[in-house]
Amino acid sequence: MHHMKIVEQIKQPIGHEMELFEQKFRLSMASRIPLLNRITHFIVNRKGKQMRPMFVFLVAKMIGGGQVNERTYRGAAVIELIHTATLVHDDVVDDSLKRRGFFSVNALWKNKIAVLVGDYLLSKGLLLSIDNEDFDLLKIISVAVREMSEGELLQIEKARRLDITEEVYYDIIKKKTATLIAACCSLGACAVAPSSDHVEKMLKFGELIGTAFQIKDDLFDYGNERIGKPTGIDIKEQKMTLPLIHTLNTCSADKRKWLINSVKRHNRDKKRVREVIQFVKDHGGLDYAIKAMYQYKNAALEILNTYPDSEYKQSLRMMVDYVIDRKK
Repeated sequence: MHHMKIVEQIKQPIGHEMELFEQKFRLSMASRIPLLNRITHFIVNRKGKQMRPMFVFLVAKMIGGGQVNERTYRGAAVIELIHTATLVHDDVVDDSLKRRGFFSVNALWKNKIAVLVGDYLLSKGLLLSIDNEDFDLLKIISVAVREMSEGELLQIEKARRLDITEEVYYDIIKKKTATLIAACCSLGACAVAPSSDHVEKMLKFGELIGTAFQIKDDLFDYGNERIGKPTGIDIKEQKMTLPLIHTLNTCSADKRKWLINSVKRHNRDKKRVREVIQFVKDHGGLDYAIKAMYQYKNAALEILNTYPDSEYKQSLRMMVDYVIDRKK
């Protein structure tokens, strides 16, 4: 099934909420400064698949018996505002002129403007929570931003060393990727059922999905399919992926030397990168990562199965499948 079709199907039980959310999100960015409005208008109009708000609303409706409240909309808006702020700052730091095929803010305006817009969005997010006394929601989001920043910094610190352990790898991806999805899920729970045990449960659920999502991302690098990112790109960028880490930690010393040398010094050499990919496959690195991905997926589904059946639960299950089966 075409992936946009799947996303549409997942969205169906929250279609009304997503539309309303769009309007509220636009309003939450409004300012009296024309330049700011031009930029935020531009940001809102290049939205992607909207996975984050989808998680918020699906979880909220599953736990809230098909109902959401104003807090849910605010929470979703705050997480989008604050996450967008970090992305705008990221583009400046990475000196990146494109984000998802569109020009980034710093490409069309200037770095200084982009940083200020990021600051503005951050403060709008904080104030939206504070003005409505949604301190519990703000805490979930702020912890997520802290974790994500730590994850990025941890990765930068460890990236030079190719012999990282699986433990460090999981620590990095948990913080960098899984934290945000976990925040969306626990936010949805907290919005409708504050200080219930759903909040922790959904945090764990999101963390498991986020981890599976990242392992899936790693696997694209070894795919023969010419979709999504070109193969071997992580190797070129010397990024540590689970298949490679497992292989490095289980192969013979001289092979490890050859692998590290290949990734460090010969990552531009197409033939050598192909050899690395082949070695990782032959050494079971790929199968190992696939197995790990399914363990995370199944653990997420186990949590989901403790909830009574509903169309929202069904959509969340499809979301979990989509994370594993997506082609890009």
